[in-house]
Amino acid sequence: MKNKLAKLKYLPNNFNVLEAGDHVICAISGKKIMLEKLTYWNVDKQEAYFSYIEASIKREKNNK
Repeated sequence: MKNKLAKLKYLPNNFNVLEAGDHVICAISGKKIMLEKLTYWNVDKQEAYFSYIEASIKREKNNK
């Protein structure tokens, strides 16, 4: 499944694959995140983040 966008259900400690693929897109930067490297997401917003930096940016925006 090269270069196919996956659809995921983000859970507190992992995620379920709803539609097979090899990557998701960061909600902040728009960068491609390969599923094997996916580490940061928000369960409530069902969004993925490329790194802790993007996750922090989102958290700061939500706290304003």
